[in-house]
Amino acid sequence: MSLTVAYAALATGIIVWIVLVTRFRAKPWEKQVAATPEGGAFPFSPKRVGLWVFLAVITSLFCLFVSAYYMRMGQHAGHGMPGGGVGDWAAIRDPSILWFNTVLLILGSVAMQWARSAVARGQAEQTRVCLFAAGLLTIAFLIGQWLAWRELRYSELFSPANPAVAFFYVLTAVHGLHLLGGLVVWARTLVRSLRKDVELIDVRLSVELTTVYWHYLLLVWLGLFAVLLST
Repeated sequence: MSLTVAYAALATGIIVWIVLVTRFRAKPWEKQVAATPEGGAFPFSPKRVGLWVFLAVITSLFCLFVSAYYMRMGQHAGHGMPGGGVGDWAAIRDPSILWFNTVLLILGSVAMQWARSAVARGQAEQTRVCLFAAGLLTIAFLIGQWLAWRELRYSELFSPANPAVAFFYVLTAVHGLHLLGGLVVWARTLVRSLRKDVELIDVRLSVELTTVYWHYLLLVWLGLFAVLLST
């Protein structure tokens, strides 16, 4: 039953993410900027506002998942349960490849920051190289996560009835889905930077916002990894 609930939570998170993305395409914050009186300048780019709103929603989503994780683990320990804990939770050994994956994501974030610095200095070639490297490292991270899922799947600790296993897949999958969404924006930005009819300044904002998103997902992963290691 607990495994079903965990997978249902994942499905709910995906549905919420799709609904939010659909609503964000309408860009209601741009309407707010358009309605701002000429005398009162709006200090932020609409795209920046949209990104920060989206990050706030993602933060709430991950906080809910982590809260559910600790609550479910607390039930196993018998915390707050008059009848004792639920004995189906069994701690798992996190796949060792997660450490290597973490290094890849850190390097990807660093490369993205270099791309941001390069585009600010007007260095087109270095911007493209750093963007490409950041995306390649992120794709390698996702491949590593898939290998971690396989490692856990074929380990002696794997059990479909173990909620710890279900939560491991849920937390890493939700994070991976957000990285995949970021890779779509990254690919569009990289393609635009390669076009001869597009000036470097035209992709500067996209590079900056993509960098913020990469740094954010790195921090989210470090938090999730710490949670998994500590439990």
